[in-house]
Amino acid sequence: MNQRECVIEVMRANGGYATLGQLYMQTPVKDWKTKTPFATIRRIVQDNKFFFRITPGLWALKDFKGKLPAGSLPDEKKAALKNEFNHTYYQGLVVELGNLRNFETFVPYQDKNRLFLGKPLNEITALSKIYDFSFNNIVNNAKTVDVTWFNSRHMPSMFFEVEHSTTLKNSLLKFLELQDFNSQFHIVAPSARGKEFNAKMESDVFRPIKSRTKFLEYEGLSQLHSKESELAALRQGMGF
Repeated sequence: MNQRECVIEVMRANGGYATLGQLYMQTPVKDWKTKTPFATIRRIVQDNKFFFRITPGLWALKDFKGKLPAGSLPDEKKAALKNEFNHTYYQGLVVELGNLRNFETFVPYQDKNRLFLGKPLNEITALSKIYDFSFNNIVNNAKTVDVTWFNSRHMPSMFFEVEHSTTLKNSLLKFLELQDFNSQFHIVAPSARGKEFNAKMESDVFRPIKSRTKFLEYEGLSQLHSKESELAALRQGMGF
């Protein structure tokens, strides 16, 4: 089996598509005669005879185009389906990134059955129940945030809200209610929403959290996820 066939087999096993992170972790590169197997994988998936890019960091097989989940295709015109797919996809990337960095991850109860690359989010999150880290009203607010990373002391370290198309204000208000914790806040969104984010953060209302609230665009998140997966794959291969 050549290198391209190895990548194709991994994609087939994942339903016809895969993140770069999945390809790094699951492709049997040990016997490849190359010192840069991950760069080789990136080169292989850019061959448009066999593959196409769905969204940053996510690639699919051309012969699976009619079998992919609703809302995943780049040229699909059903906005509601696309919005739901994108929201859950980036939510799942944040969860996996947190897992790779050894945080305990949590998503809202109402999101646990949403599918991330064919799996319910509750299958990849570390926590089925949020920690009671504060008063009930504060915890009730925190458990509506799209993704929370908890540290080893069971305290919230980072909060993430994925904003594909809805207003940023509600997410920032959630963060404002959590300002008394030593946490960082992230808005995950398309790069085109960066100006909107910057404008919102200039408001006096959000001044208390301005220095701790960051904008993380989709492309940047996918790169972080891929790099963290690459490191994990290297450690796994070296038994480190």
